[in-house]
Amino acid sequence: MAPTESTILSNFLLPPAPLPAIISLRKFTELFPASQRCDPQIAILYRELQHQRAMDTDDVKRNITAEVKRGEVQRREVVRARRRADNVELEGLNRTELQMELELSGPNADGAARREHTLKTILPEMDQACADMEEEIACLEEEAAELTAGIKNTIGDLSDLRYGRFNRTSGLDGDLGKEVLSSFRALEAAAKVSTND
Repeated sequence: MAPTESTILSNFLLPPAPLPAIISLRKFTELFPASQRCDPQIAILYRELQHQRAMDTDDVKRNITAEVKRGEVQRREVVRARRRADNVELEGLNRTELQMELELSGPNADGAARREHTLKTILPEMDQACADMEEEIACLEEEAAELTAGIKNTIGDLSDLRYGRFNRTSGLDGDLGKEVLSSFRALEAAAKVSTND
């Protein structure tokens, strides 16, 4: 049995989704400078990221369901449009021509006459299909190049994070470890204030 749209989308978008499947807490902790690895805020940050990832996964599941419904509506619209086009063609034929057409080509699944292509009718359609496919391939190649560049940047940034080489675009002087620690303390203070309210 051929896989459904829902199965294909779920298999490619959801299996690696949970954060622990991508990176464990221990590996996440190792990304921080050695002096900060014992900070309990790292585990809190990891749990927050895990929660956000779960919410994103739920959004993807909802989007898959919506896309499957949209696909079903589109399929029904295409079938209706084809039936309308066949009916318009059939209205122009008289009964004798219709009977001959049915006898020559046979009825299709809808019971309407099936139009056979000739060399003159198939070539323009094939040219249009080729042009559409080339345009789609160009768009996909452009998108793939953008995704590849983004992935390479992410890999480089993660490597810099792991080995302590940071891109300091903020313009702040001083030790980055102190900045991270002060940010964690501010986060902790904000969490305490929100739990007291």
